[in-house]
Amino acid sequence: MPSLLPTDTDTKPMTDKRQAILETALRLFVDQGFHGTSTASIAKQAGVATGTLFHHFPTKEALMESLFLTIKQEFADALLLKVGEGQDLKHNAETLWQSAIDWSIENPVKQLFFQQYSMSPQIALNIREQAMNSILGFIAQLIKQGQLMGLIAHYPVDLMLENCHGQYLAATRFFIDNPELGKDKHYRDASFALFWKALQSD
Repeated sequence: MPSLLPTDTDTKPMTDKRQAILETALRLFVDQGFHGTSTASIAKQAGVATGTLFHHFPTKEALMESLFLTIKQEFADALLLKVGEGQDLKHNAETLWQSAIDWSIENPVKQLFFQQYSMSPQIALNIREQAMNSILGFIAQLIKQGQLMGLIAHYPVDLMLENCHGQYLAATRFFIDNPELGKDKHYRDASFALFWKALQSD
């Protein structure tokens, strides 16, 4: 039986090895699917020993969850950089929406990962809730603020977050399938108008 202890002899720091594992897993999970990708193939293509992979991620499921949360945090950080202080709520919502679409266009492999796994049973419910309520908690705050202002419908916030997420996945799927329209102002404006209309109060 092969040893699960780290035995690779490369000189990369452990943080670099962890990043190489995540980047390789991302590509393979998108290309081959979760079940079609073995930990051995991830380790080999990442240039690390299998034991090193298990040092960072005890199971393939743990690797998937870490990858999901890492990309969600990167996504959230990119959006938060774009939101300005003192802007009205609709302006901030549109800034977040268009920034999210930009991120999907600039990070096609990561967005394909979201398309495949954001609503997949491969991501445990508590991990999805952590991403939505903690990492992306500022979106819930925007919805609550809009409800207090009478601009956003008074539906349960957790349900509205799932609806927003579904609309984002649908819009980015459209722009992935039609990349020439990703920079078309008419389509981009229309994508936000549809999103905002679904949030508005009567």
